[in-house]
This record gives sequence, structure tokens and C-alpha cells, in this order.
Amino acid sequence: MKKFIACLAMMAWLVTSVSANDGYEYSITVNPEDVTIVRDKWGVPHIFGKTDADAAYGLAWANAEDDFFTMQELVISGKGYAGRLMGVEGAERDFFSHTLGYRERIEQDFKQLSPEYVKYVEGYCQGINAYAASHKKEIRVKGVFPVYPKDVVGGYMFALSALIGTPGYVSKIVKGTYDKDQPSDLPYGSNAFAFNSNKTADGSSMICINPHQPVTGPFSWYEAHLVSEEGLNIHGAMFPGSSTVFLGNNENLGWAHTFNHLDLVDVFQLEMHPKKKRTYKFNGEWKTLVKRPIWLKVKLAKGIVFPVKRMTYWSEYGATLESPDGNFYAVKLPANEKIGVGEQWYRMDKATNYDEFYKALSMESISMFNIVYSDEDDNVLFINNCVMPKRHEGVDYSKVVKSNSDKTLWSEFHDVEDLIQVRNPKCGWVFNTNNNPAHATDKSEWQSLDDYPAYFGVTDNGENNRAERFLELMREPASEKMSFERMKRMKFDYEFPACGAFQNSIENLFHVNPNDYPELAPLITAINQWDKRGNKDNPAAGAWIITFQKVFSMMGFSDGEFKRAVIIPDSTYVTALRWAKNQIDTYYGGEIPKLGEVQRHVRGDVNLPLAGFPDALAANYNEEWKDGRYKPWVADSYVHFAQWKDGKLVRIETLHPFGASGRPDSPHYTDQMQLYADQQTKTMTLDKAKIMAEAESIYHPH
Repeated sequence: MKKFIACLAMMAWLVTSVSANDGYEYSITVNPEDVTIVRDKWGVPHIFGKTDADAAYGLAWANAEDDFFTMQELVISGKGYAGRLMGVEGAERDFFSHTLGYRERIEQDFKQLSPEYVKYVEGYCQGINAYAASHKKEIRVKGVFPVYPKDVVGGYMFALSALIGTPGYVSKIVKGTYDKDQPSDLPYGSNAFAFNSNKTADGSSMICINPHQPVTGPFSWYEAHLVSEEGLNIHGAMFPGSSTVFLGNNENLGWAHTFNHLDLVDVFQLEMHPKKKRTYKFNGEWKTLVKRPIWLKVKLAKGIVFPVKRMTYWSEYGATLESPDGNFYAVKLPANEKIGVGEQWYRMDKATNYDEFYKALSMESISMFNIVYSDEDDNVLFINNCVMPKRHEGVDYSKVVKSNSDKTLWSEFHDVEDLIQVRNPKCGWVFNTNNNPAHATDKSEWQSLDDYPAYFGVTDNGENNRAERFLELMREPASEKMSFERMKRMKFDYEFPACGAFQNSIENLFHVNPNDYPELAPLITAINQWDKRGNKDNPAAGAWIITFQKVFSMMGFSDGEFKRAVIIPDSTYVTALRWAKNQIDTYYGGEIPKLGEVQRHVRGDVNLPLAGFPDALAANYNEEWKDGRYKPWVADSYVHFAQWKDGKLVRIETLHPFGASGRPDSPHYTDQMQLYADQQTKTMTLDKAKIMAEAESIYHPH
């Protein structure tokens, strides 16, 4: 189930077919001679251009060199061609893309984008189109290229719509299993923390950026450094096929994103006319739904594509669908109404100080993701960033809203100042681990959710393990100043907190007496005596992973259950123990294996033992691999540290799980894996002279 939902969510970070682009006239033409790609010893591209558009061109080219295959999956899904490549699964993506219907919004509002940003996107399109034209044998589906600026803009809108969970709502409406409450079973999360001189030992300001995303595929991370003579100088990461850096730092400031699980999708049940088909009531008038048919192209076999007609609708509420029981539901979401997503990230990339960064946030186009921020001027900031609609009081938007008027329909959004946030707390630090956004700093400075509208959708279910552990580490002792090395140790910490919701909830399992199950006694004893550490040489952690992965599978849980209290029957636990013992007997010679024997970091010919644990600060969420082993599918998918002192950037360190390239024949396909397994980092720089002097290769994109 988690893979299916992930596939729905992973749609089209690059493009979607949003308009008839034939005849698009570019306002600029990038000369590839004005673009220089410099590869460092790790293969990371440092891209230099005269203009921002030049840098965007180089980013598209470099990313395609490294992983054109993955980039195309996003292009194909976004342009509505996924069914031609992936059959029924792809057709579901195409149907969702069509349902959102943001073509009219982009056509209406495209002129609101700044000429500066449009030129940037034009440069990106020219770069990826040039690569596609010169590598035609690598194109996976005919007709996908070229792409155009409106495709890119639509891709961002589509991506944010998917990430806030909209595919789940659409799918359940169409299948007739609709329920407004859509708790995600995805463990997507992230860590982020920032410190200023009130907390640091040397008076510096620092940030830790650590998203927890899939380590491969369209939601993995691509690392790059973009520089132009127009003020762009940003090093960070983005999803393959993105035209902007999502998180990282420039000379002056840096920021991280973490998932925030807010209520950002509303579903309205329309009041339909008792006799007239497709006629609904709105503000006392009967209106007719606008038909929006689509022919889905579904691949049945090689060379055979079958067309399937489906119908969607449009109403005053937006995208509208008919359920099998004959009811009509509209899905309304802010992400579908803001076209400036990419431009907001572009403005964040180019911001030179706190005021410029906050002005970029005021565009209110990135509809989700918490932000943790630090800068050279000693500012730290946490903001529960989102595009939050101004909903009507007294209406429960957490459930289906039966509506026939604008008394329940929202049309405006909260200002960024209205969102939960804290700037420069007295303690000198902010953090987020997908925990309560009102608890973004020291407990003495916590806020109350009661000060914000209930319809924000924030629930206080206590802190997750990562939050509990981070706060625990900050108290050991609270008076200790923060160093750069201590910050790194905290990020790579793999210990569970002394007291956490999950651990408390399973204490009842410890009454299972090993003497009652002699054949299971060593396994039960190991689990009961686990020291809550996920180090590679820990056999108790290995016993935990094998046993509880089975428990969760039996109960239909995800790895996310490590975050919260659960109720596990003794009978289920004992069954899982017996299964785990059989695994251990079959694959490990009857000896309880160390965690690093069970949990492997694998790509190509490289196979390494790995530390970390679900919902630890060093997070690993595993999938079955082979021979009783597991490998992470969501984990520390990118790590980035930055530090400023005396108003200057003094350090950048980063880490990728595998390497800069997604091509198996590249030396950079696996060259960071040992670093990753050893929890070490590589040093990066924004200094052009140093980059040039130490370059592995320097070339123009031809």
C-alpha cells in the first residue's frame, strides 16, 4: 500500500501538460558557451552562467547527464503520458493530473509571474530540450519533448497538489470508499535544527538540513550548486527534474524543509437536482456541471495502447467527481490555485537577508513544508509554512462538507504572519522533526495551539521519538553550548528517547515470559534488554527490526507506527517472534544477527552494514530486500550542514546516500556510500576559485 500511495504522490515535479504550447515564443535564447559545468571530485555539478537563465540551462543539462531516466518519469507523468509507459498504474496518474484542471488557472495567471523568473524557466526548458534532442535514444516515450515554461509552472502546482495527499481523496471518491480523514501511512518526515550565537560556543549561527525521503526515484535528492552573475549562488538539493533548489544555503542564509501534516484539502458534497442530471444548487440557483472528459491511453503490451474514456467535471467549487453511488464531490485545495510555487523557491534561492527571504515567503505559493532557517546576521526562524485558506468558523472541514452556497466555500488565504512561527527565541535555537509546530524551540518558549484556528488541522498527539530525543539531547546539559561537531553528532544519533509513546505502549509485551517459550527465549530476552540504540553492531536492535517489521505487516501498520502508541496483542507478538526465529534460523545460522547484518546499504556491487532506526534522528524505514535482509527505502536521503561566523559563511558539509549520478556506469554512482554508512560528510564550498582549482572536469553543455 505504501508503494502505491508513494507512486501517486511522486508525480511530475518537472512538467505537466497544461496548455497548447505550440508557437511559444522565447524571450531569451541561451548560448551554451555562456554556461560552464564544473564537476568536483564527487561528481557534484557546480554550474556557472552569465545569467540566471544560463545557470538554469546548465542545471537541466547536468541533471539529465546524471539521471535522465528518472527525470523522464516525472516528465511523462506530468504531461499525461504515464499510461503509455506504465499501463493501468500510469493511467491513474494521468487521470489525477487531468482531474485537477489547472490549465485555466495558469492561462489566467501566467502573466503574474515576473519576467525575471520566466526567463529563468525558459533557460531550464532550453537545457532539457537540448539534451533530449541530442540523446533521442534515451527518450522513453515518444512525444514527451519539448517542454515549455507553462509545463514547468504546472508541474510545481501538480506536485504540491499530490504531496498534500490529494490523490488519496480523488481515488476514494472514484472508488466509492470516500472518507475525509486521510491519515498518511508514509513515513516521510525530516529533521531540521538551527542555532544562533545565544546557543553556540563560538558565536556562530548554524543549520542542519536533513530530509527523510525515498533514497531512490523521483522523490530522492539531486545535489547541485548554481551560480550566475545576476546574484544566484545557491548550493543544495532538489528532486530530479526540478528547476530550483528546494533546500540548502547561499552565502548569506540557508533553510530546511520538513513535512507538516496539515488539513489542506477540503471535500464538498454538492446538492444535486432531484431530476435534472449534472445540475447542482449554488447560492439559490441551479447550475450545470461543466463536463471535462479525458481519453486515457493505457499500454496493454509493447506497441499496443488502448484508449479509455473517463469523465470529470468542474463546478463553483473546482474539480468535481462522481462517486459510484451517484453523489458528486468537489475537491478544493490551495495548491491548485497558486501558480507561483517555482518562483517562490527561486526568490528564496536568491534572497540575501532575512527580510528578502521573508518577502519570498509572503508570496504564499508553496502550499506545505515547515521551514527552519538560519543566516549570517544571527537570525533563526521556524515557520509552519503553508497556504492556509480562511475557512468559515463553525464548519467542520475535517469531514465532508455538504454545501450549496458560498457560506461554506472559501476564497481567501491567511497571510504568512498568521502562521505558527518563532523567530530568535531567547534560548537561541529552533527545530522541527514533524512534531507539534507550536513546540519548535525550548519548552520554556512553547506556544499554544489554542491561539490558532482549529481548522489549521494541527493535532497535539505528543512528540514523536525524534523530537523527544532531540529535546533530551538539548538537556544534556542544557547549559552546554553548541558546537558544529556536536550538531553533527545529534543529527547522526540513532538512540531512542528514554521515554517515548511507542516504547511506553509496548511495555505490556515485556510480560511475555521467555520461560514459557523456551525456543523463543533468546529472542525475547534480547528484545527486552535492548538499550534503545540502533548501532550497527547491536544484535538486540537486529532482533527488534526483524520482529517488529513482521508485527507491523501483520497488523497493517507502516513504519510510522514507531512514532506513536500502538496496541499489539500478545498472540500477534508471539506469532511474529516465531516468524523472526525462523528467519534467523534460515538466514543467520540460528544466531541473533547484529543490526548491520540485517539492515544493508545496497546499490550495484556495494553492500554495506547500516546503522539507524525507524524514527531515530538517524532514520531508516526499511523494505524487504533478500535473504532475510532489509534495505532502507526512506532514510537520511540528504544531509546538509552550514555555518556562518562574523557575518561570513565558513563551512558547508553535505552527504548523499549513494552519489551524484544515477547511472550505473558512473564512478559517482556509489562513491558516497561508505561515507553514508560511516556517518561522515564531504566538504563543499561556494568559492569559485577553489572549485575550479580542484575540479574533476570543466565543460560547456554540448
